[in-house]
Amino acid sequence: MESNDLIYDWNEQGERWDPPPFKIALDDETLRDGLQSPSVRTPAIEDKLRLLHLMDQLGIDTADIGLPGAGPHVAADVRRLAKEIADHKLAIHANCAARTLEQDITPVVEISQSVGIPIEVCTFIGSSPIRQYAEDWTVEVMLRHTENAVRFAVDHGLPVMYVTEDTVRGHPETLRRLFLTAIRAGAARLCLCDTVGHATPAGAANLVRFARQVVLESGAVNVELDWHGHCDRGLAVVNTLAAIRAGATRVHGCAIGLGERVGNTPMDQLLVNLKLLGWIDHDLASLGEYCELASRATGVGIPPNYPAVGRDAFRTGTGVHAAAVIKAYQKGEDWLADRVYSGVPASMIGRRQEIEVGPMSGKSNVEYWLRSRGIEPTSARVDAVFARAKTVDRVLSDDEIRVVVEMLDASRSGR
Repeated sequence: MESNDLIYDWNEQGERWDPPPFKIALDDETLRDGLQSPSVRTPAIEDKLRLLHLMDQLGIDTADIGLPGAGPHVAADVRRLAKEIADHKLAIHANCAARTLEQDITPVVEISQSVGIPIEVCTFIGSSPIRQYAEDWTVEVMLRHTENAVRFAVDHGLPVMYVTEDTVRGHPETLRRLFLTAIRAGAARLCLCDTVGHATPAGAANLVRFARQVVLESGAVNVELDWHGHCDRGLAVVNTLAAIRAGATRVHGCAIGLGERVGNTPMDQLLVNLKLLGWIDHDLASLGEYCELASRATGVGIPPNYPAVGRDAFRTGTGVHAAAVIKAYQKGEDWLADRVYSGVPASMIGRRQEIEVGPMSGKSNVEYWLRSRGIEPTSARVDAVFARAKTVDRVLSDDEIRVVVEMLDASRSGR
């Protein structure tokens, strides 16, 4: 049967989320903003290099490789990562964070010149009234810092993304003046930030539409918008999708949602959703390795129930669920098995549906488990494993099931 005959997709009825009329670009912040989490361990440079290659394999367009103005140790890693891009001719492009200070931008200029690749300068300044009050900034000071920083980077031949922190809580007139100043100084992109995870999807879209109007008012051509979100309200992914629909052409994220407080938009979840929507067609086979390496290198674990890459994402020990998946496999329909109890196909990210055996399992779980491992599912074996499963309060491990089978076979052979 055709897929449309088996799944009535309400996502495609009424209000539809059609693909945007532009290519969506992705900016990975794992190696900079992601490392600002108070729980992370700074990855070894070897792990940073491997993560960079995995980003490239996933089709991510740009990566923030650090804030070299933070000190020599950061600058050394930034230089090594930039050199890796140059030496291996990776498709991914580098950018670096910098405050709106020449002293932060100068190391980016020096690394770019020494390595021989352009590095986008992501120069940032707070923009909301609450931040202005806390810092005792006037708008005039902010405008001066903006113009000087952007112009300094542009004069040294580097592309600039002008980043307004806490944009979603910024006053529109202040934002308009900051944006226009940055555009006049030569910024190629404006980055709209939900720095504290305040926005809703409506707020994200409202802000992007406002910024688009300011760009139009400026008369500039080829100035594009970025969206940078955080997860404080659990809305980071849907906010990012809303920002794209409103006109943000590049969006940011971090592997497994690493970052300040509860983290940045999870790049992995964003990639999965963009692909399921048909807005991108990236090969996500290396998504699991990307997330697992980020987890291992930073010491931040992946919860078992984490979407797509968590241990339990495509794993069931429940009788009814497992029976439906098994019946689909028995029909010779991997496509069906991958969707009958899953909204995200495991095969899309190089995984497969897994059937476990536990106290909520039926005998079909046991039969499938044995058969899939080349063990004949005799009635005696199935009954023995099934009985053991009913005595525990969790899923049985592979070793535990094998012990049950081996003990049964030994008893029946008289040993």
